[in-house]
Amino acid sequence: MLTAYKLPSALVLTLFLAVACLATAQSTPTLQDHTKDQDQDQSMETLKVQVNVVQLFFNVKDKKGALIPNQTKNDFELSEDGKPQTIKYFTAESNLPLTLGILIDSSGSQMRVLEMEKEVGGAFLNDILREKDEAFVIDFDVNVDLLQDFTNDVRRLKAALNKAKINTGGGGGIPGMGGGPVPTSNPRGTLLYDAVYLAAHDELSHEIGRKAMILLTDGEDQGSQLRIKDAIEAAQKSDSICYVLLIADRGFYGFGGYSGDSEMKKLAGETGGRVIEVGNKMDKLKDAFEQIARELRSQYNIGYTPTNNVQDGSFRKIEVHSKQGYKIQTRSGYYAIAHTKD
Repeated sequence: MLTAYKLPSALVLTLFLAVACLATAQSTPTLQDHTKDQDQDQSMETLKVQVNVVQLFFNVKDKKGALIPNQTKNDFELSEDGKPQTIKYFTAESNLPLTLGILIDSSGSQMRVLEMEKEVGGAFLNDILREKDEAFVIDFDVNVDLLQDFTNDVRRLKAALNKAKINTGGGGGIPGMGGGPVPTSNPRGTLLYDAVYLAAHDELSHEIGRKAMILLTDGEDQGSQLRIKDAIEAAQKSDSICYVLLIADRGFYGFGGYSGDSEMKKLAGETGGRVIEVGNKMDKLKDAFEQIARELRSQYNIGYTPTNNVQDGSFRKIEVHSKQGYKIQTRSGYYAIAHTKD
């Protein structure tokens, strides 16, 4: 299912030339799987299905951000591109199977916080994953590496997190020829946008049901082949919610500071997740994971058949309104793409 990201020399050189010609033809990254030497485990079978129902997972909150339970279908109104839609089905099932991606930043800026992320992230996986759930782990720096593919085995997931090591690249010369695997403008290269794209496109797009990815990062991208727009589009096409735990050791950045939070707010907001500021505090990181766990277990699920049934690949804006004035946290829309069986 997955292809290589720490690329062979010739292919990396090809990608380097493609990036130079980005104005006419944008190359897309691929993902290296570090789990091929592992035994097959209880990972679930990948499914692709023909669908004509749009499925929407969302949270309902009051003005203070507290989750609102016990809502019914009649408490909501739904529209697509401004046109009212009929809610075909409605559930408040927090135990639907969950597919989860953990994306952990292992670039130089995370040197003082990486071990904390591993520890708390492992505890979160132990708490959140149920029998029918599955997860995978990716780390990203000057490379994007799949440390563990889909599994329900928390032990393997924790082991994968522990494999993440700070990698700042370095060296000179032609990429793939001793000069690093991917061209970056900064030795602290952080292929954040590429990582989100790959998690969505190569992993989550093949799955069905509830899907989310959690990014542990400062939000700074250095050297990605793709843009934040591409990352958001891939996440939306895979129907994945993006949560960003903004983990920033501000002392690392010096006088200039950092500015990764604005792009991360776009990513989270467009996909139905949110950004949670953590800084470098373990207690804040634990609380952030607890907030995400509560939200994932408190999701409502609406399904509807669009009145516009043309599958032309266009983006359709969805709005869910609470008749009681509550805040709705959900994705901004979807791409009307025909799904075919392989």
